[in-house]
Amino acid sequence: MNRRRDLVMGGPLAALGLGSGLGLGVNGPAQAIAGGTLEFPRDHGAHPDFRTEWWYITGQAFKTTGRERTDAEAVALAEPDFGFQLTFFRSRVDATQGMRSTFAAKQLIFAHAAVTDVKGQKLWHDQRIARSSGAENIDQASASKRNTVLELRDWSLKRSAVRDKYNPDAPEGSVYQAKLPGRDLSIDLKCTSTQPLLRQGDKGLSRKGPQAAQVSFYYSQPQMAVLGSLSVQGKSFEVKGKAWLDHEWSEELLHPDAVGWDWIGMNLDDGSALTAFRLRNKDGKALWDGGSFRSAGQATQGKTYAFSRGEVVFRPLRYWKSPLSQANYPIEWLVRTPSDFYTVRALVENQELDSRGSAGAIYWEGLCELLDSNGHRVGRGYLEMTGYAGALRM
Repeated sequence: MNRRRDLVMGGPLAALGLGSGLGLGVNGPAQAIAGGTLEFPRDHGAHPDFRTEWWYITGQAFKTTGRERTDAEAVALAEPDFGFQLTFFRSRVDATQGMRSTFAAKQLIFAHAAVTDVKGQKLWHDQRIARSSGAENIDQASASKRNTVLELRDWSLKRSAVRDKYNPDAPEGSVYQAKLPGRDLSIDLKCTSTQPLLRQGDKGLSRKGPQAAQVSFYYSQPQMAVLGSLSVQGKSFEVKGKAWLDHEWSEELLHPDAVGWDWIGMNLDDGSALTAFRLRNKDGKALWDGGSFRSAGQATQGKTYAFSRGEVVFRPLRYWKSPLSQANYPIEWLVRTPSDFYTVRALVENQELDSRGSAGAIYWEGLCELLDSNGHRVGRGYLEMTGYAGALRM
């Protein structure tokens, strides 16, 4: 057995309770592993034997009409018109797993959607929640185990496989169709992969804390091409842009002393991708940190460097106080990574989401610009900050 498979089968997954009293059978989590790594297309789907899972898409969008410059020039030079975020969560309900009734809520499915109007400096957001028992005739929500097919009443996120007709030997790509109609906002977007999957951590196994059990399966799809429409208060806009997708699942994500995290996922203008995160304790100190940088271009062949513990440092530079929660959020950061020292700066201060109607937390999730150590803007992406309005519980 190779070192990688020893790590997965005898290390973190053993600590997760593989075949133990946690209720995770060998045929559950073990199916997420193929020789010690993620298995596709299976792992695009849901993993109901794990406690927590989410599919998360964020991006920047530009109106496709009313611009003098071309779309490519607009993306490189101008501020985006919108930011957007959609997340589907799945949470296993432990108390009902042994019940045979079709009315037993085996899983909870909930989702968040948000659109940031950059020019108007305003965030619009919505949320949904429903149970999933596995009985299609009564469920209002479902998450397929075979592919990314998520449905929550009238909201959906569905993945289709695509191949490059000019390069049939290339890895299979993905097209995600997101449809999230709402009263104040609507999202109807097609997000198409332009690069191979990015496996975070050690080939998709990402440590999230000092204990071996604090680990997740985690992959990303940076630099996705976006096409579709966004609506705000009934006014619809045709848009193009870039997006970032994360898919992550875990049995035990947070250390008991962790109150929340700071995370960035950044699409750089040159095609590179930057991930950085830290988990904080109540004193604001880092319990754990990590991330990755994947370069772009033929010269580097898209090489990925996974950050080790202690290589990522978040230092707040400027704060914004929420009138809703009274939480103080750092909306400008200096983020030190092995690839560079970056400044992360929010394009809109108030991008706080109140999800107490579904996930039960208040958090900040917003579109930001990324500056390098010379002060040049080199990309854009999303910053997520949890645990500032109250300790996060998962």
